[in-house]
Amino acid sequence: MAPSATGDSVPMHIPAVSKASTINASVLHGPRDLRLEQRHIQEPGIGELQIAIKTTGICGSDVSYYKKFANGDLCACQPLSLGHESSGTVVAIGPHVFGFSIGDRVALEVGIPCGQCGICRQGRYNLCKKMRFRSSAKSFPHFQGTLQDRINHPATWCHKLPDNISFDAAALLEPLSVALHAVNRATPTPGSSALVLGAGAVGLLTAAMARQSGCSTVTIADVDQGRVNFAIAKGFATHGYVVPRQLHTSSSCSSLYNSSNSGTSTPCEGVMTPASTISFQSSLDTARTLAAEMLAQANGSSPLIDDEDDGVDITFECTGKEVCMHTALYATRAGGKVIMVGMGTPIQTLPMSVAHLREIDILGIFRYANTYTTGIKLLCARGGPNRGGYVLPDLDEMVTHRFKGLDNAKGAFELASRTVDDDGNLVLKVVIEA
Repeated sequence: MAPSATGDSVPMHIPAVSKASTINASVLHGPRDLRLEQRHIQEPGIGELQIAIKTTGICGSDVSYYKKFANGDLCACQPLSLGHESSGTVVAIGPHVFGFSIGDRVALEVGIPCGQCGICRQGRYNLCKKMRFRSSAKSFPHFQGTLQDRINHPATWCHKLPDNISFDAAALLEPLSVALHAVNRATPTPGSSALVLGAGAVGLLTAAMARQSGCSTVTIADVDQGRVNFAIAKGFATHGYVVPRQLHTSSSCSSLYNSSNSGTSTPCEGVMTPASTISFQSSLDTARTLAAEMLAQANGSSPLIDDEDDGVDITFECTGKEVCMHTALYATRAGGKVIMVGMGTPIQTLPMSVAHLREIDILGIFRYANTYTTGIKLLCARGGPNRGGYVLPDLDEMVTHRFKGLDNAKGAFELASRTVDDDGNLVLKVVIEA
């Protein structure tokens, strides 16, 4: 669990704001219906801090809500402020909170578990059934996100920052935590080989954490040449592979299996017809081809997929796409692991015999737990002496575009849904700054 908000007795701080004040908030009312509104905020309650938000990064789930008012199976049913990758400063301190001062710089861990159930007591609080996570429609009323001027947040889930970590880098502690949790679940040994499918922010950071953990070879694959080039140039991965566009197949029911009017497509209830069986086999053949080419890129020679020693020790699947899960299974050696990091297609058809007969472990991860302290230490270590080990790349360089003020949020979301801007520059991480 995160450090307790209570500790040694010190004089209580008096809130620095009035009992209620007005703030601006960016509020989503429907698909692409983003409005700047005024809200009232009370002074922080017992155990809370009031945080002036300085930076919020836009996540893929935020973009999904922005476009569809939904993220996977979660549909928003009331206006929702987005944003959960955030940092800021303490502007008011509630009763029974100790160890914080006005002006402290903090990173926000925005998932609030119950702290009382068995799973919380085991330290796996990310799996708490009563978890409330900012900017998610899973709980009702929805837990409003961080795209607001100020929010009240439990002090337990506010992590102090040293001065050498920027607000932008601190916001990226959230996706870094996902990467840390993924690698913690994978438990790689020194000298292991890893493959990362997807070179978005989480994929890049997962590759970096795999290298940090001692993986000697980390190959990253994506359909976007710019992102792969960035990963190699900045040291996130050791090798890169660009998936040919003609081999990049959607994994949804309506597109992986051609939904024509011929009556030979796969119905959504899953009945396999002759045409869909052929399509599925074609998808598996594509996955085998991609796996072979990715391994060849890492090995410098054409791999033999059926060789018992061939394949990577660990594959991190960071896209959530069905075809990528197929590729992950074929690219992983016998006795290896596939870590499901990306959340995408909720129901997938997989060649389970590939995992079964070769004893490939398939592990899921959901968000993170007990990672922020480690993430902050890793960011601090960047400024220390280099003792010859792997040095985490500068997270500030992942921020390719910055928008000032909540009134520019709509433009930020539109750009975050693209891979290049109007000038042809790479779009990787878009942030909204105060």
